[in-house]
Amino acid sequence: MLELEGALRSYAWGSRTAIAELQGRPVPSNHPEAELWLGAHPADPARVISAGVPESLLDVLGRDSARQLGQNNVGVFGERLPFLLKLLAAEEPLSLQAHPSAYQAAEGFRRENERGVPMDSPIRNYKDGSHKPELVVALSRFEALAGFREPTRTVGLLRALSTAELEPYVGLLDGQPDSGGLRALFTTWITLPSSVLATLLPAVLAGCIDYLSGGHTEFVPEVRTVLELSESYPGDAGVLAALLLNRVTLEPGQGLFLDAGNLHAYLNGLAVEIMANSDNVLRGGLTPKHVDVPELLRVLDFDGADITVLDPAPRPGSQIYEYRTPAPEFRLTRIEFDVGCGEAVVADQGPRIVMCTAGTVTATCGDDVLELGCGTAAWISAAEPSVRFTAQTVRAQVFLAAVSG
Repeated sequence: MLELEGALRSYAWGSRTAIAELQGRPVPSNHPEAELWLGAHPADPARVISAGVPESLLDVLGRDSARQLGQNNVGVFGERLPFLLKLLAAEEPLSLQAHPSAYQAAEGFRRENERGVPMDSPIRNYKDGSHKPELVVALSRFEALAGFREPTRTVGLLRALSTAELEPYVGLLDGQPDSGGLRALFTTWITLPSSVLATLLPAVLAGCIDYLSGGHTEFVPEVRTVLELSESYPGDAGVLAALLLNRVTLEPGQGLFLDAGNLHAYLNGLAVEIMANSDNVLRGGLTPKHVDVPELLRVLDFDGADITVLDPAPRPGSQIYEYRTPAPEFRLTRIEFDVGCGEAVVADQGPRIVMCTAGTVTATCGDDVLELGCGTAAWISAAEPSVRFTAQTVRAQVFLAAVSG
């Protein structure tokens, strides 16, 4: 077991306070801090600290993959860590995006390679041949858009805005309230000529303002979100697309699992995120970056339904909570410590990353002992035994990421 130093990523939508406060650093930070990567992604690997000397986790794995990852995992996933653990801090909305299935990723990666699209090209969609299922778990209240709403509810929302310019589009979905209608409406909106969008979008925003001032209650979060997105991304067709998606609020400890084809956007909050070790993103709006509409339509899942918030399953007789998903690349566990519950043993094997997100704990793994303060992490190889945590503060919280199995 070794101390693990994450790679801090700065994006415009990040927070100058959330990650810094969690780690006990001065605020505000010099730049927006959006993500802390704890993994072995080639774009920004974390560093293990041995005898005070930092070394890329990517290099550590490359030197002895069988010991670090376990022979079984190497056989299934190759000589790479199959998951990436993150802290994510969103002060502003992220782009509307979706991730491909395993087949779509492999095929898209092959296709772009054959076309000779450079890996660093701004029009490149597929940076690797892997899918990217992901799970986000809220540390603070966390707001998101995720998945297409059930179509008849969306018709109700659009009609509630009482906007004449919307009527042809409402009719499009009302006449076909299913995945085909959602595909048709989303495609129409995302490809609107700028001249049409310049008329339609202000009219929709005016309808949103009238809805809020009229004392209506049913769709208040959805309508407010559209107005907020229009301030961050004026004139962006993604603002219209947001009208079609479920508006989700996660309370601390709740999770949201996003599989292939799920159009989503994180809006605000601090969370732990775990995903397959991939960088494949198809954007759908709310961004100045490249939007490849045909490729996006190829991967999107247009089945409209309520989104399911994931509540973790407690292990009987313990303060250990498991977030169960179908992703083979990862499993996430949360351990809570409070008065009377100061110790826990997590028997997961294989390569593991642990991160303390509240208080201070002592982690013991074989002969290795590390004190983990809030915002710090450790790497545990597949060759090492179970890890025992002992709380050093009245309250503490730890997340443990491992390979599903």
